[in-house]
Amino acid sequence: MDWLWSPWRYQYLRKEAEPDCFFCTAAAENRDAENLIVHRGKYNLVILNRYPYTSGHLMVAPYEHVATLGAARAETLAEMMALVRTAEAALGAAYTPKGFNLGMNIGEAAGAGVAGHIHMHVLPRWSGDVNFMTTVGETRIIPEELSVTLEKVTKAFRAAS
Repeated sequence: MDWLWSPWRYQYLRKEAEPDCFFCTAAAENRDAENLIVHRGKYNLVILNRYPYTSGHLMVAPYEHVATLGAARAETLAEMMALVRTAEAALGAAYTPKGFNLGMNIGEAAGAGVAGHIHMHVLPRWSGDVNFMTTVGETRIIPEELSVTLEKVTKAFRAAS
């Protein structure tokens, strides 16, 4: 049997549930680089996923803590989709992916990692980027450090805005 190591993933697996919403905490703090914030809009922030599925995996989340689309204001949702469009362009320029996954999981039963705060995932995708590692080994291989991703995506996001 081969052994594959991804020690950074252990932080996620052993992580205690956060008492506060990390989207709300990140939005309130003035530590954008540390919190992996790529962009701040009027109603939403764009933030890298700390435990990404692919390089460039980011999320667009409203500043207001709402659990459903129905609870969000219309202007928040409109800006969210505009930022998703900008994210698609920025990630396309930065990574030249062959496609994108966009999605929301609303509620814990739907797989939401932060069930009380809606957010849209934007993931660049390439043919063959999902393989036995994810399926059998429950491990993802990310070829880039988050600090490099943050710099690259922030620059591309500014250019696409």
